[in-house]
Amino acid sequence: MAKLSLNRWGIVGMKIGLSDVEGRVLHGLIEDASGDIVIRIDRRGFIIHASANIAELGFDFGEALLLPHITDLADADYAAFVGEQVNAVLQGAPPTDWIEFPVVAAPPQDAAAAPAVRRWYAFSLRPMVENNGSVDGALCLLRSVQRLRLLEGELYNRAVTDPLTGLANRQAYCASLRRHLAGGGGQMVAVLAVDGTRALLLRYGQRTADEILWGFAKFLETMALPGHELAQLDGERFGVLLPVMSLRGAREWAEDVVQTFAALAIPASARAPQLTASAGLARVECTVDWTLREAELGLVLARAGGGGQVALAGYRRVA
Repeated sequence: MAKLSLNRWGIVGMKIGLSDVEGRVLHGLIEDASGDIVIRIDRRGFIIHASANIAELGFDFGEALLLPHITDLADADYAAFVGEQVNAVLQGAPPTDWIEFPVVAAPPQDAAAAPAVRRWYAFSLRPMVENNGSVDGALCLLRSVQRLRLLEGELYNRAVTDPLTGLANRQAYCASLRRHLAGGGGQMVAVLAVDGTRALLLRYGQRTADEILWGFAKFLETMALPGHELAQLDGERFGVLLPVMSLRGAREWAEDVVQTFAALAIPASARAPQLTASAGLARVECTVDWTLREAELGLVLARAGGGGQVALAGYRRVA
């Protein structure tokens, strides 16, 4: 088994012939990819190397006459806390999880009058253990908590948002329906789609089909009233929750959507397709699956009637 080693730049690598130059290049790749500040400290906690992006904190270790200590990065009120965590690792304690503390970032040189900024960072330490078991310093990753929260928020948004249209996805829409069912249900939902989406895909390609879906999504956003909840349920169908509308009001709104879309989607040339949309209506009741099945069945009935229509499940046409 290949052995792990640490070169003087603090890079963990396998003994596969990496030169010192290659180690520095690898260090730069890690730094650029993660955005973390990489710090190497000696066995007393003094910083002997830091990645170039530490400059975002206002520190320039290249011109420092004395080696700074890791606690110099922390706000004065948290310096002792950081020192305790670092000393514990350097004395052989298990590696730390991410620990948060504030950093007082100095203003840039070209903004000397600007006040220092207090930012929260998180750091994680891993000791560098020699073959004889002694600890020869540690490696530290310093990560902006604000950046981490932004990344977490982006991941969450991606989990509940359709990437093409920016609308809520089926998972988020079903969660909203479950909340309404828990409150007794009774609201109206509509499932809408551009007629012949699959035929458009086969004839004009995925890019054109995506442009049509994106345009229809933006059209629905303009037609939605306050309180309506929009979502893209799959590759062609959109769901709209109409919480304050009666059956008659939901029908009139859906008819207005279908008719307005047909009037706006006039072909620009003889070769362009005539776009229409259809809608199925249902009431929020029983379960989420039942509600969506009824609304989607209404959409099937509307399309079976030639498209450009609104229908209810139960073989009853609304328009």
